[in-house]
Amino acid sequence: MNTQLILHYLTELSNHNEREWYHAHKAEYREANAEFEALVQDLILKIGKFDSSVLHNQPKDLTFKLVRDTRFSHDKSPYNPAFRAHISSMGKLPVPVGYYLMIKPGGQSFLGGGLFADMFKEATAMVRDYIAANGREWEEILENPDFRKHFTVQGTALKNVPAGYDKEHPQAEFLKYKSWYLEYPLEDAGVADGEEFAEHAASIFRIMKPFNDYLNKALVNFRMPERKK
Repeated sequence: MNTQLILHYLTELSNHNEREWYHAHKAEYREANAEFEALVQDLILKIGKFDSSVLHNQPKDLTFKLVRDTRFSHDKSPYNPAFRAHISSMGKLPVPVGYYLMIKPGGQSFLGGGLFADMFKEATAMVRDYIAANGREWEEILENPDFRKHFTVQGTALKNVPAGYDKEHPQAEFLKYKSWYLEYPLEDAGVADGEEFAEHAASIFRIMKPFNDYLNKALVNFRMPERKK
């Protein structure tokens, strides 16, 4: 797992974010992508030691394309110079939640977990209902010393507790949220040694697991909306 090769390729892509350069350096992309898939495979095996639900996955099914959708963006750069993957029991779908990895040079890499997608109103309601009914379990996860050392729950949120929920609930602040996720930032130096990085990433994901498990219990009956044809 040559993560330095990954960082080098992505740095070059960031500096030459244009279709001509990308197509002229397809060989370098294939090499970097192969190294990233090898890293994802190693993470699947390491995560599988404490979460066997991910072991059936193939790395190529968990990764995201570099191509950006620029239709509604002021930034018309055609590529996102980042290798990304989401490892869960259902692959890279946002639900069930799993273990997210983004390698992006310049100190923009991170490990993530939880529900990032706040556009699924049903999912948001299911998590709010679960927190409202199981607030003590939520509090215990967030108050765990290892969790507190590494994470702060993030997410888009309303200004007020939504209608139908107790404004005096012990977890009222989290009932305002529309998404609940974790981000563990990474400097380039922390990614440069592939073997060490994979070990460290797996240890972070292990600490993250109770948070993911809680959200997945809330989302057990959620079904992804079907795409309109």
